[in-house]
Amino acid sequence: MRLTYQAGGMSVVVKGKQASRKEAPILVIAPHSTFLDAVIVYVTGFPSIIVRTESGNNPWLGKIINYTQPIYVRREDHDSRAKTIQDIITRVNSEQDWSQVLIFPEGTCTNRSCLITFKAGAFYPGVPIQPVLIRYPNKLDTVTWTWEGPGVLKLMWLTLVQPQSTCEIEFLPVYKPTAAEQSDPKLYAHNVRQLMAKTLGIPTLDYTYADCKLVSRAKKLNYSQTLPLLQAHQLRVKLGLSRTNIEDKLVLENPQLLKGPGKMISYMEFAKLMGVSHKDPLLEDLFYLYDKAGSGLMDLKEYLLSVVLVNRSETKLDMIKIGFEVCGGRLNIHDFTLVLRLVLVLGKEEVDRIFAHIDTSAKGKITYFQFEDYAKNRPEFSIIYGSVLRRLSLPRDNDETKTK
Repeated sequence: MRLTYQAGGMSVVVKGKQASRKEAPILVIAPHSTFLDAVIVYVTGFPSIIVRTESGNNPWLGKIINYTQPIYVRREDHDSRAKTIQDIITRVNSEQDWSQVLIFPEGTCTNRSCLITFKAGAFYPGVPIQPVLIRYPNKLDTVTWTWEGPGVLKLMWLTLVQPQSTCEIEFLPVYKPTAAEQSDPKLYAHNVRQLMAKTLGIPTLDYTYADCKLVSRAKKLNYSQTLPLLQAHQLRVKLGLSRTNIEDKLVLENPQLLKGPGKMISYMEFAKLMGVSHKDPLLEDLFYLYDKAGSGLMDLKEYLLSVVLVNRSETKLDMIKIGFEVCGGRLNIHDFTLVLRLVLVLGKEEVDRIFAHIDTSAKGKITYFQFEDYAKNRPEFSIIYGSVLRRLSLPRDNDETKTK
């Protein structure tokens, strides 16, 4: 590994002194901004790392990772997270000659402009930790690898064509937790993050891996930065609503919020439902995205539907299918307008025209399959159907089956 970095023109500058396992069983590394951060592994003597399972499957890096006797975690599996925490506690308290445990508590890559929320896994054991900072003090940044921007190969090429790049690693003094921090891992994580951010001279921001993934999913649905749907999810992340999932809980406890006629609520009612202070300006911004008429009221159903559709979908076709499903299977003109305007940003007159073409029997409600039969051969819907038509496994009623 050392020769690989040297051959690529990367010089590593180390400041401070690494503590022993006895002094600090856990090394906490931040900020995490690039795959090149792997340099910390050989600098610290190949400690045991916490790493996602997919990384261990890499045919080259996987061998090096396995050499460190890592603790693997599946980020999407909550049971795996609990097991990871228990494994960390077991190792750091073991009398056996384990290596130190190395953790990137941010859990994902950022652009180093701030420190995002630290996951509490490293802090559950309540033992002393050593904070370690990583900097790339180069005139040209060719290493940052985040949710958006150049991919691995381009970054590697840009770095290789530089005459020299520098990675600076600084070991801070061992941080010994107070009694309050030992009993509260989140407080411990927060205080360590504040210390590291202060030393780096950057702010902190309460974002998590899940938040990044949510915004990334919304962007993959090809929504413009200026559209309310994407703006709403970015505001939800800043307000912490994406972590509490309060909207999904509301829908689960009361399905009629989406299946019923809808409900207009005031700003104070919205603040109470979301569990957020009505004085928060971000919540006001979120509310007024849905108060289109400026009446001081918003359609709660439209808001909840916009959250559910993005949370549960990977494509715009998924959004339409799920829209029909959560709204009861048969949509009236109001619900159909909500779904199509959220997914395809169509005007009301256009949606009314489409609904009239589909509802030829004038029943006032349509099913997903009726919509599909109409839309799959229409050029305006080619963006969601393409050449392959996937069917949603919704039960058809007897009347519709006969019609087919």
